[in-house]
Amino acid sequence: MEIIHNPTEKIFSTTVNGHTGYVNYQIENGEFNILHTIVPSQIEGQGIASQLVKAAYDYALQNNLKPAATCSYAILWLQKHPEYIGDNNFNK
Repeated sequence: MEIIHNPTEKIFSTTVNGHTGYVNYQIENGEFNILHTIVPSQIEGQGIASQLVKAAYDYALQNNLKPAATCSYAILWLQKHPEYIGDNNFNK
């Protein structure tokens, strides 16, 4: 699966079987905050949301940004992957 980052639009996206899933984010005060994770029902259940969120947080860490989450899916993802947050409080 190819994940494309559009920093101008602040979106990570992928298209599978003609349907596009995406994560949008904001960067503020050194935090990389995932606002929404959207995967159309036609392509749910394939791990797409997880891969999009992982790609976004990998980008955050590579750019010395603190992972944060407003999106409920991203909050759960960070709870399952504590290596991305260490001892930091990520929940907005």
